[in-house]
Amino acid sequence: MQAPLPDNEAARLEALRQYRILDTAPEQAFDDITKLAAFICGAPIAIMSLIDRERQWFKSRIGEIGAETPREQAFCAHTILQSHMLEVEDAREDGRFADNPLVTGNPNIRFYAGQPLLTANGHALGSLCVIDRHPRRLSTKQRTCLESLARLVMTTLELRRVSSELAAAAANIKTLSGMLPICGGCKKIRNDGGYWKQVESYIVEHTDATFSHSLCPDCSEKYFPGIKPKPKA
Repeated sequence: MQAPLPDNEAARLEALRQYRILDTAPEQAFDDITKLAAFICGAPIAIMSLIDRERQWFKSRIGEIGAETPREQAFCAHTILQSHMLEVEDAREDGRFADNPLVTGNPNIRFYAGQPLLTANGHALGSLCVIDRHPRRLSTKQRTCLESLARLVMTTLELRRVSSELAAAAANIKTLSGMLPICGGCKKIRNDGGYWKQVESYIVEHTDATFSHSLCPDCSEKYFPGIKPKPKA
């Protein structure tokens, strides 16, 4: 049975886009987490799954499973409908999954447990899940660990997103450094071509700063004696 769309699907997809993670290369940080999930839960397959508009894509996967599946086949498409773990002890006995090609064929899923990957705004991007080919259930400690590892995935994703945004911002920063030749009389600055320019023109060309003009108290008294500037509201 295909999972319905979340009520916040448009906002959820936009949140997923902001992480710029889809179709990126494997990363050790995420692979280490899925390895831990598989080890702790004693599962042959562990996946960091992201639910795109029409597909389920795996950023990290341990075990014999492909790189993605259609969304209509995704167990994790059901997981993102809730804020807590989805555990399926025997998929063949569950009406939602009994006819699923991933159950009736390779990888022959019988057991599934997935913890949704939730942003700070409550958008479920996908899940960290473990899969087995035999009916079973997780212990309380295993469930707790899988929940913790899912939070670690989101912390890593968030750090990755912020670092990327900071790098992009830093690439656009322009700074002035070194000695600037400035006229002692008119205060114009000589540029690299030997031309003299007003200070504000030079700064606008070499930085991201802009200017607004007003008069300081000394100049106000000089050019408009006796007129006091209006106090700011």
